[in-house]
Parts: sequence; structure tokens; C-alpha cells
Amino acid sequence: MQRLVLLGLAILGLGSWFLGFQADPTRSLYGYLFAFVSVLTIPLGCMVFVLIQHLTRAGWSVLVRRIAEFGMATVPLFAVLFLPIALLGHDLFPWSHVEHLDENLIKKMPYLNMKFFMIRAAMYFVVWTGIAVWFYRKSLAQDANPNVTRQLWKWSTLGIVLFALSTSFASFDWLMSLQPHWYSTVFGVYFFAGCFLAGLAFMSLALMRTSIPLKPDHYHDLGKLLFGFTVFWAYIGFSQFMLYWYANIPEETEFYMRRLEDGWQSISWALLFTNFFIPFFVIMSRHAKRNKKVFAFGCLWILCAHFLDIYWLVMPTSGDEHWINFLPYDLGALLGILALFMVAFNWIMKGQSMIPKGDPRLKESLAFENY
Repeated sequence: MQRLVLLGLAILGLGSWFLGFQADPTRSLYGYLFAFVSVLTIPLGCMVFVLIQHLTRAGWSVLVRRIAEFGMATVPLFAVLFLPIALLGHDLFPWSHVEHLDENLIKKMPYLNMKFFMIRAAMYFVVWTGIAVWFYRKSLAQDANPNVTRQLWKWSTLGIVLFALSTSFASFDWLMSLQPHWYSTVFGVYFFAGCFLAGLAFMSLALMRTSIPLKPDHYHDLGKLLFGFTVFWAYIGFSQFMLYWYANIPEETEFYMRRLEDGWQSISWALLFTNFFIPFFVIMSRHAKRNKKVFAFGCLWILCAHFLDIYWLVMPTSGDEHWINFLPYDLGALLGILALFMVAFNWIMKGQSMIPKGDPRLKESLAFENY
């Protein structure tokens, strides 16, 4: 029944987006890109969580890790959902219009061209799918053979390097190149921080719907990670803004000028509160991290605030002066892709053990106490 409801929401959401596509194909593609990237950050956040736990050989997280593995295993779905961007990307990215290139963009053509863009996108999905499928299958094999654990530890080093490179370049290609004259050396880190927040928030909400014998101490540690990366996201975002604004170089300030006019300034200032101040104070206390209702509210808020951040990154480049007119279609695309992700997540999870029974650190996780 749940799967049918999710499929219905997917049809409803993507159907709504398609109505916008018929009215204005180019503008609606930006909405699809926003929705695609927003939901993709969830399995990517789950992926980096899994890699970090194996890399650090953490014991506390064994009970929560399987949910993250289910989440990251949905990555192949997004290779299919990328097809509209691949087929219609010419309408999204200014650098793909050769007739409009200036001297600076001509110099970037060896990198910014559709053929190489597609090759890189294929490489990202190969890397992400390879990491997700290999670590997921090995984790399932670990249930019967604990000796697999050392393989997971060993290959997490390579996995984290490949993840860092692929997600950074994907953020350059799909988000930063929407304004090809602008560049940022910390944009990949900014995107990573958002991915990790989205993954942690989703994992925490999903765990509350399971029968896994978690203690308040596990939610406390997840809350500490969410709190820490909320501060980290704000630090990276403010550092980028401060340095570029202080330097006052036109091709750098262009990014912020576009987001401080045509109504976007309201969202720009709102991000300070939605993505930093409110989650900072909501989940800062020990009580909030251990109270499921308060913590669930904080996680849901962080997830929605993250989607707003991706909207802020993508939509000002669409050129639509009345962006709110297309908001229902943009939200329809988000609802549709999010519902498809949940269908895939539930399908992968069905019939599988919710706990890595063969992990030698399982007893440590069951007895975990957060002082």
C-alpha cells in the first residue's frame, strides 16, 4: 500500500512538472535540475557516512549504518533520472551555446563542452554506483562472514578519495557552471557539507520508523554530527561570501549580485535563519538530540532548508523574473523525484536485515553510551 501511495505521489509530482514543461520548457528544466540535485544529495550523504564509518572503524554507528547503506544503494536510479538533463542540457548551460561565447568562455571550452560534460557525468555515476553496490553487497556478505570486515575497512580509503573527487566535480558541472564566468575554490566543500546534512537528516528520520534497538545515545551522536555540519556549512558559506565581496572582482561578485535582486534577496537573507540559526538552536541541547519529537522536527527542518539552499543555487540562473509563478511546478518535480527515491529505498530495504549481524563491533554498538 505504501509503495502505491509513493508511486501515486511520483506521478502527481512529475505530472505537475510536465505541465510546466509544456508552458515553458527551458524554465521548467531548471526546476527539474533543482529537484534532481536536491534528492541526489541524500544517497550521496548516506554514501559518505558509510565510507567514514568504515574508514574510522567506528563502533557506535554499526546499528545505524544499514539504513545509510539502503539509502546509498538507490544511486543507480539517479543515473536514469539524469536523462532529461543529458538530453536537454543545451537549454540549461550557457556555455553550451557556442554562438554566445566570449573570450573567457572560449578558453574554457576544452572542459566546458557537451561531449566532455556527458563523459564526466557517466564517470560520476559509474564511481557512485560502484561504491554503493560494492559496499552494500559486502555489508550483506558480512552478515554471514565477519572476515569481510577488513575488506570494507581497506577499500573505504580509496572510496572516500573517489567520492570526494567525483562529488566536487559534479557540483562544478551541474551547479557552478550555470554561471560559467563565476568560480569558487570551496564550492565542492560547500556542496559536500549539504550532502552530508541531507544524508544525516534522512537517516535519522528513517531510523525512527524502524524497529532497530537504538538508544537515545545513538540519536545523540547523529544529532552532534548534524549540529557540527550545520556550523560547518555556515562557515564555508560565509567564508566564500566574505572573501568575494571584499575583493569586489566582477566575475566573482556576479554570483551574489544575481541573488540579491529580482526578489532573490529575500531567500538569500532567509538562508541565514533557515539553514543556520534555527537548526543551530533547535538541536544544540542534549535534550533536543535525545527527544525523538524535537529531533525529528530538527531533521525535517534541516532537510527542507537544504532543498531551499539548492533552489537558491540553481534557480536565479533561470532568468525568470517572476520565479514564484513556477514554484508549484518546481515543487512538483521535487515531490516526484523524492517519491521515486523512497520507492527505491523501500524496495531495497524489503526482506533485508536491518542490522549488520556479522559486524564484530555490533556488541559495542548495542552497549554504546554517550556521556
